Order: sequence, then structure tokens, then C-alpha cells
Amino acid sequence: MSTPEITVAAVAETEGRFLLVEELIDGRRVLNQPAGHLEPGETLLEAVVRETREESAWHFTPQRLLGVYLWRHPRTQRQFKRFTFSGTLSDHRPLQRLDTGILGTYWLSEAQLRERPGDLRSPLVLRCIEDYRAGSGGPLEPIGGLDLAAALAVPAEVL
Repeated sequence: MSTPEITVAAVAETEGRFLLVEELIDGRRVLNQPAGHLEPGETLLEAVVRETREESAWHFTPQRLLGVYLWRHPRTQRQFKRFTFSGTLSDHRPLQRLDTGILGTYWLSEAQLRERPGDLRSPLVLRCIEDYRAGSGGPLEPIGGLDLAAALAVPAEVL
């Protein structure tokens, strides 16, 4: 088994519709929440804000940790550990060029997504919306990140 790849995703709802991105993956057009990989030196919160801006042209303000999900792609067997946050959007930049592979953004209801299960990038898309609707998750305070300088400030006897 491989080590899971760390990813982040944003769930944002307005008037019963959720922000989704359409992306081209392996020649298929699929729908997903704005999401992507954690980059070196980045915190989880920085990553979800960056990915949302790059993929949707919206600024995302995380408000809750919705959940942490482990998923294995059935064909490739790649594993992903996805940290999903719910929050609000602001500062839309409609003229911004979207990230490579992103074809567009959409506001879709949960019912509309359920009508298109074959168009979802993974089962996590609906699972995260279901968890959001159920009020799952918790505050952001447990989400921490230490950089090397902060870690080196810890006395050696603690390490």
C-alpha cells in the first residue's frame, strides 16, 4: 500500500447550490469541489484557499473542518487523504484565468448532482455535501501546522 496523497477541498453553498468545478481528468469531463494537493511548505488552510482561488476565481474563507476522508481510486489504487472544509466565498474575479485542466465553474444543487453520478470525479463529492447538510465537522482550531523554525523552537527534551 502506498502513502496517501494529501489533498484539500472546499464546500461552499449559496441559496441551496454548491460551487463545483468541471475539470478534464484522463480525457473525461468531471465535477468536483474546488480541490487539490497540499504543496510543500503550505498549511492545510493555505492550500484550500489557494486551490479554490486557482480553480474557481473565488476567495474561500474556511469556517469549519467538514471531515477527513481516506479514499482509494478503484482503478489506479492511488490513495488520497482529503481534508474538506466548509466556508464562505467572496472577491470573485470572473476574468481570472482558471487553473490548467479546469473547464469552468458551476452552481449545482445536491439533487442535480444526484442525477449525474457518472459525472462526479469521485464518491467524495456527494459524501462531502451529505456531511455538510448533516452538520458534520467541527471548528478549525484543531487544524495546526508547524514549520521547521517553529519545530526547532521546541526544547530537545520534548522531541
